[in-house]
Amino acid sequence: MDTNTQNLSQKSDEVAGHAQEKKDEMMSKASDASQTAKDKASDATQTAKDKASSTAQSAQQSAHETKDQAGNILQKTGEQVKSMAQGAADAVKSTLGINTDTTSSHPNITSKN
Repeated sequence: MDTNTQNLSQKSDEVAGHAQEKKDEMMSKASDASQTAKDKASDATQTAKDKASSTAQSAQQSAHETKDQAGNILQKTGEQVKSMAQGAADAVKSTLGINTDTTSSHPNITSKN
């Protein structure tokens, strides 16, 4: 082989070597970028799951508190209605002169005079 052919062959090998290095470098960068994107997507997904779970838990707690408040309101209202009904019944009995005996040990038993 003559010197020119050897030089061309050597330069060709060098160019091929540089091309392979560049290719490997670009593949590594692409792989790193892909992994970074996967990590960010995974983090975003986990954050979304955490927020959804927190929101659901908060909603459940709020619903429970609302249920308790509604129960308390209904109980108080029931007691008020019962008291008003008892007061009305007592007023009617008093007006009609029924159960005016306060010495009876059984206030629900009416006495007839």
